[in-house]
Amino acid sequence: MLDWITGGNIPQFWKNYTALFDGEEKTGSEKRYVVFDLETSGTDVKENVILSIGALGIAGNAIAINDFFETQIKTDLTNESYNAKLHLSAEKVVEAEAIIRFLKFTGDAILVSHNSNLDIEMLNQALKRLELGRLKNSFMDINVLYQKWKDLPEDYHATTDEMCDALKISKGDRHTASGNAYITALLFLKLKKKLGINL
Repeated sequence: MLDWITGGNIPQFWKNYTALFDGEEKTGSEKRYVVFDLETSGTDVKENVILSIGALGIAGNAIAINDFFETQIKTDLTNESYNAKLHLSAEKVVEAEAIIRFLKFTGDAILVSHNSNLDIEMLNQALKRLELGRLKNSFMDINVLYQKWKDLPEDYHATTDEMCDALKISKGDRHTASGNAYITALLFLKLKKKLGINL
């Protein structure tokens, strides 16, 4: 049982996180964008779990190399094909610790991902297991930006490969959450330029 559940106290990390959203909304250059990706055990948000999280910040019109987050989560799953893709020497933490670290990293940033609804719901389910509220961050989905750029219907789902081909981005190593986050960040920067979006 979690201490803050039995004691009835809200954990300090959650107080700190939610307090970031109590003030006035930031504008212009004050906004921070965090591009992230999750590796999960499947796509059922109630039955599956997060295996790893990779994220990086966007500063202006570039990826901020020193603004980087990566963690792997301890699970009872023994997925050898997935584990072979990971750096086996990397530290693994329990889900609660991974979520705490991720929220500290993101703060009140606008979250950017591909297929963001699934990613956001996976994170919300992890928060639910901690008996906490839902994510408060605003978020953007690069699939929606791609739809607008290509004038595609709202139900059109572009793969990362399709977007990389259209925007002439090397697909590179996308076998980890951090590798996927990097490719997503490149796509985000190109799409926002094509659409004339100013950060």
